Amino acid sequence: MLRSEERLVSAPRPAKAAPPAPPSRSERDPRIDAFRGIALVMILIDHMPGNPYEAGTIRNFGFSDAAEAFFVMSGIAAGLAYSGGFDRWRRGEGSLWRAVSPLWLRAWTLYLVQIFLTVFALAAFAWAAGTFWRAEFLEIHNTGLIYSNPREALPGLLMLSYQLGYVNILPAYIVLLLGAPLALWAGTRWPWPVIGASFALWFCASLWRWNLPNWPGGGGWFFSPMAWQCIFVIGLMIGIRQRQGRPLLRASPVLLGLAVAFLVFTLLWRVVPGLGEAMNHLMWQLGELGVPPNMVTHTKTYLGFPRLLHILALVYVLSCLPVVRRAAATRLAAPLRLLGRQGLLVFAAGTALALLGQIVMRVEPGEAWPAWALPPLALAISFALAWVKDLGRPKHAPPRATRGYSAAPPP
Repeated sequence: MLRSEERLVSAPRPAKAAPPAPPSRSERDPRIDAFRGIALVMILIDHMPGNPYEAGTIRNFGFSDAAEAFFVMSGIAAGLAYSGGFDRWRRGEGSLWRAVSPLWLRAWTLYLVQIFLTVFALAAFAWAAGTFWRAEFLEIHNTGLIYSNPREALPGLLMLSYQLGYVNILPAYIVLLLGAPLALWAGTRWPWPVIGASFALWFCASLWRWNLPNWPGGGGWFFSPMAWQCIFVIGLMIGIRQRQGRPLLRASPVLLGLAVAFLVFTLLWRVVPGLGEAMNHLMWQLGELGVPPNMVTHTKTYLGFPRLLHILALVYVLSCLPVVRRAAATRLAAPLRLLGRQGLLVFAAGTALALLGQIVMRVEPGEAWPAWALPPLALAISFALAWVKDLGRPKHAPPRATRGYSAAPPP
């Protein structure tokens, strides 16, 4: 028989209400990889303009496109992967440098990829110009500056201020990763004030056209980091809350209905010619009446409000529907999850292959086969590379950078 002391120790006690438990360390949210894979597929397709598959990408059915999806999914993945270091530092279990350094190391990796892709693009177009006797390849996508002003273009390339078309999304993302430690430190405690500050910065940046300068060549970056930080920071806060085991914004039938209605309205706006023309004219009239231009334009560089609202509505709807998570976990979605897990490799390979595809499509403008064949071929090569790299990943174990939580490192 047990002694009385043992009975007292083993007797059940009234349990206190416990905070929500974080996700299982072996759990992996399939939606993150699946939707990141979808975004990468759409980026690859859109980077070969003139192909028939463009009609199926998100930009034809709403205001936002794959770029918004790229930034918000990268933010979610970064929040999941890196916020734990700041929690441990706050508890005294690690140093601040151990929390910050993985983010900056990732930014350095992305910097090297950006330099590689830029040099690859310059080399590919120079080769095409000499091989096919087409001088246009020496001017395409802002390549001309490297020949007309190499003394400034080469340093500009290293400083990320000299950017080529279709190779210009990573610089903004690098800047955001460098600043992410501050958002993660504050967001682990005060997510909504951080979002409020992010919205304020977005509004000012998009209204007054705040941007980093292109040099040489003038103008600003294609993606203003001060504007695009908004959806990246929102993604960070979603990732932080998901790691903590609670949603950033709870499911609400009213909000869900409004978000769905807005998405349907934007779809009709894009596909119904008469409605689209009428709404575009109305937006112009609102601008003439004094509504801030960032609220009534679809500018991509400064993330116009219609684009921002569309991607936020889309994220909310997809996060609220249980069927979305089930679909993302199916075997049919496994190829997309694979692409998403190896996001950086797929992005880099897809960008390089898309640039080569542009060369072929320009050299053979009268042929239909390049437009039909090259995007699937590029996607197949990207998938094969991702599959080979994924072979080295331990089965049933998340990548090291996630600290056991459900996201691969952001692309």
